[in-house]
Amino acid sequence: MSRLFGTDGVRGVANADLSPELAFSLGEAACCTLAGQDAPRIAIGRDTRLSGDMLEASLVAGICAAGGRALCLGVVPTPGVAYLTRELGARAGVVISASHNPAQYNGIKFFDERGFKLPDDTEDVISDMVLSRHMCDRPTTGRVGTIEHDEALVRQYVDHAVNAVEMNLAGMKIAIDCGNGAAYKTSPAVLAALGADVTTLNDSPDGLNINRDCGSTNMGQLRETVVRGGYDVGLAHDGDADRLLAVDETGEVVDGDFIMAICAAHLKSEGSLPKNAIVTTVMTNLGFDLAMRREGIEVLKTRVGDRYVLEKMLEVGATVGGEQSGHIIYLDHNTTGDGIITALKLLQVMRSTGRPLSELSTIMERLPQVLINVDVKHKEKLDVSDPVLERVRQVEAELEGRGRVLVRASGTEPMVRVMVEGDDEDAARRVAEDMATLVAKELA
Repeated sequence: MSRLFGTDGVRGVANADLSPELAFSLGEAACCTLAGQDAPRIAIGRDTRLSGDMLEASLVAGICAAGGRALCLGVVPTPGVAYLTRELGARAGVVISASHNPAQYNGIKFFDERGFKLPDDTEDVISDMVLSRHMCDRPTTGRVGTIEHDEALVRQYVDHAVNAVEMNLAGMKIAIDCGNGAAYKTSPAVLAALGADVTTLNDSPDGLNINRDCGSTNMGQLRETVVRGGYDVGLAHDGDADRLLAVDETGEVVDGDFIMAICAAHLKSEGSLPKNAIVTTVMTNLGFDLAMRREGIEVLKTRVGDRYVLEKMLEVGATVGGEQSGHIIYLDHNTTGDGIITALKLLQVMRSTGRPLSELSTIMERLPQVLINVDVKHKEKLDVSDPVLERVRQVEAELEGRGRVLVRASGTEPMVRVMVEGDDEDAARRVAEDMATLVAKELA
């Protein structure tokens, strides 16, 4: 039976791939699977997409059909749902969001009662129930589920973030691009509460402008704002604010690899990095590995997806891990990537050392890395495409340890990502373009 879930929940074009009927079934199946008690309470949050209302209504109806109690939190960042699920004692949490994807997409992802994303086997149970329509018995009369709305609970997440660090940001000038997404109120509120002089960009969502030429997917406006306004730093979220990318005072983008390197080295210097280890994915730039080696920090690698980063962190006892994209987990503060917590940790290093972000970023040198996204119809055939697999082997042999190639199917979109890294950017680009052409031909 095919699998509904990708690396970050069930995702697709809203009202087409991700239909109201599917949302209903996911709500019902999740409630049946995660119940464990009568009338389980399930917390639901969403981002600012127009389709969020429609999908929330369907999802909640499915939860109620299975006898669950739906607690609707309104617009809230993904990490806020993870935190509140745990703090409120809910049996599960659900986020309706397609993260960094354009407005026409949406997604549904689940957390367990501890605020952790569900393991593959639990998602498989839910997926099988949905696809087979083999649900639990629906209750009747007084056992039918109920709905509660309490958007004021989001304030608890804001307070949690404010209290996550001991820091006064008075005198620091910060520009933050909320991407017209879920953090358009929460992140500016956190920074202001800590005393920063905050300028907010793209905080007027209309349901269709989420991630549109803004936020962490397009940082041109933020870069220009930082340089022209003389800001100390610029911060950028994606649509559900589980990511954080930064802009230094000169307008240069500081991605997740640099942020992790800066923060991990600082934590190690304070004796606060357990096992002197950090967890990243195979997409992390080779320059990060070299920098961490110099700092005496072990780098542990996983497949792409913050859920896999988290699994490895829990396995080895690490408290910091993340991705180049800015999904960074600080396990002492939350159970998933948390954009505002990541921002505060970075600001804390700047405050503590008195060094500008441009100087802190010299901790590592990025090796040329070329990434090409190839739209395909049959991404599931990648692993059995002999021409593509053979070409990957050839390229790796040609690079002779001076670089690497990674070809993987996106877990959230109908595309294959081709990444080539090496010490010669022009050569890496030629190889990536050649590989992308082959992928497009073989998986069309």
